[in-house]
Amino acid sequence: MSNETVQRESLKKTLGRLDILALAFGTMVGWGWVMLTADWVGTAGVMGAIFAFLFGGLMCMLVGATYAELTPALPLAGGELVFSYRGLGYFWSWFTGWAICLAYVGVAAWEGIAISTAVNYLAPFPQAIELWTLNGSTVYLTWSMVGIIGAAIIMFINIIGIKQSAVFQSIGVIGLLLAGIVFITGGAVMGSPANLQPMFTGLAEGVGPWAGIFAIMMMAPGMFVGFDVIPQAAEEMKIPPKQIAGVVYISILMGAVWYIVMILAASLCAPAEIRESFKDSVPVAEIVAYAFGSPVWGKILIIGGVCGIVTSWNGFFIGASRVIFSMGRAKMLPTIFGKVHPKYQTPTAAIVLVGVICMITPLMGRNALVWFVDAASFGTVVAYLMVALSFLAIRKKEPNLDRPYSHKHPMIAGVLAVISALFFVHLYLPIGASSLVWPYEWALVLVWILIGVILAIAAKATTGPVSQAEREYLVFGEEYARKEILKDFLSKNKKKD
Repeated sequence: MSNETVQRESLKKTLGRLDILALAFGTMVGWGWVMLTADWVGTAGVMGAIFAFLFGGLMCMLVGATYAELTPALPLAGGELVFSYRGLGYFWSWFTGWAICLAYVGVAAWEGIAISTAVNYLAPFPQAIELWTLNGSTVYLTWSMVGIIGAAIIMFINIIGIKQSAVFQSIGVIGLLLAGIVFITGGAVMGSPANLQPMFTGLAEGVGPWAGIFAIMMMAPGMFVGFDVIPQAAEEMKIPPKQIAGVVYISILMGAVWYIVMILAASLCAPAEIRESFKDSVPVAEIVAYAFGSPVWGKILIIGGVCGIVTSWNGFFIGASRVIFSMGRAKMLPTIFGKVHPKYQTPTAAIVLVGVICMITPLMGRNALVWFVDAASFGTVVAYLMVALSFLAIRKKEPNLDRPYSHKHPMIAGVLAVISALFFVHLYLPIGASSLVWPYEWALVLVWILIGVILAIAAKATTGPVSQAEREYLVFGEEYARKEILKDFLSKNKKKD
């Protein structure tokens, strides 16, 4: 350790239970359901898509069980980073933290693409000043500027305070829920059960439904990512730790119900051939306009969809910035990312980094949306696997750790979570049913790894060697650190102060 006093930044506790639920649900349910619901039904069939999301929700619930125990035990910004450091050590902690950052930044990045599409549907604007064409998608400056400005606004809201972000999130969730009510009402009142076809795709050709189901299942982690923002905000919660577990479970259940209801609504509203004809537009908006017989209803639904974009965007800004903050605080990334604004008490540099990335990605065009979803989903399931392994390791190493919420059968919960995560991880690999696409999706993953390595090298070069005791203090603080590792570190540090 250097001769300087080690200062550890911390975040202010301001979030209540409803704030956390709005954060998790609003983060989970963004714009994807507006663009992809009809595609899910077309790819796997009505029941095939529902089965994929039921199975995906179950798998996430098994992984969520490990979050439910670990988060109240170690309620610190960084979540997955903190858990994996405790269970698996420095290297795997860095790896896990950067993987979940890929998940959060990846989804946050495509929200800029999504909001440009949504605003253009609501109020078409000229596609002017052609920049370039990427993977068949022509990028226009006017179109990109909508996403760039949107990212700047979300960044500003996050900088001025977590409470302001939470209020913004709650308002957005209300708008999102109202849009969902409009959609399911259209299906129930104006639609027909006869439209619930096909139940499974592929059966007529004799190939079975599994290819379609696996394709949708591959997207499921990206659609459920959001409940894991809860541990990122744990340091800023002012609720009893034991209640955190219930919020984790409820948020996953809410997400599963939402997606299944949206699948049913889209299927009831219009027959298969009509749904298929809308795939190059904004499908859910066109479907609800068809059901009600007026384009006005499509625009009303898009307003709700925009609410979903901003809640998801806001949530992933919070999640990504808190992981980056935690890594900076632990000197795994340059320490500038671990600093808190003196007035707003927010990790400003971390928020700005996420904001800059989100302002660049609209320049990649519409077709990049799927790349970011799949790359983010891959980062998600890798992080889930590491958390499940950390859960088992911590159970073995620290059986007496104070756990406000504790599983009755922890080893069974941990093993099931590992199996669930491994199942999802293999889907994205070349040996899996739906591998990431080369070169675009794998390139995003490799570029993200390269950025992380560069930042890690820069951190090491600027901070010098960090002792185990110092890192323990920086990751966990005095309250949650392992006392046998700290030993006399705190007393020496205070003397320097």
